[in-house]
Amino acid sequence: MRDDLWREALTHGSMGEARDYQRLEFLGDRVLGLAIADWLHEKSDAAEGKLSQRLNALVSRETCADVARTLGVPAHIRLGKQARDDGGADSDNILGDVMEALIGALFVDRGFDVAQAFVRRAWNKPMAGGAGQRKHPKAALQEWAAGNRRKPPVYTLVRRDGPDHAASFTVSVEVKGVGVMEARGSSKQEAETSAAREFMNRFA
Repeated sequence: MRDDLWREALTHGSMGEARDYQRLEFLGDRVLGLAIADWLHEKSDAAEGKLSQRLNALVSRETCADVARTLGVPAHIRLGKQARDDGGADSDNILGDVMEALIGALFVDRGFDVAQAFVRRAWNKPMAGGAGQRKHPKAALQEWAAGNRRKPPVYTLVRRDGPDHAASFTVSVEVKGVGVMEARGSSKQEAETSAAREFMNRFA
């Protein structure tokens, strides 16, 4: 890959440089989505709803961040001192964005076929592991509450810590008459998902 593209894809905005990963992340997000959608269409006869469920899981911020960690990306991200001190190199949001930026850079440099081949190698474990085949934790909790004649779960943002580039969110979820669980995440959505998962593990 061209050095300038590689550098841009790994550069966080906190570096204060003229070019950071955002434009390549925008492009890589679309390339990843198409590569995964084509892969799912090729290997599965599932209905559109099931394919969409798996696609959403496989391109999620959490999955992209997990792939980035597996590939050793965190050690190469170019972060400003404050962002690094605040844990930016382990943020799902930043890791997910950088992973997509790297895919975007590969697409610009080598074209779709090479980018697609990379995605299939890098995402082999999540694909083989059945990511997205199970119900999303929030959907599972919603159904569990309804099936047990309880009111729908209520999610509350308890607190938000840290700067914008490395924020941490704590969210609680309550099913009235059953209990409350809290969880943290690098986005409100991630924290809600974790809280729902923990609630199901404890109470369902």
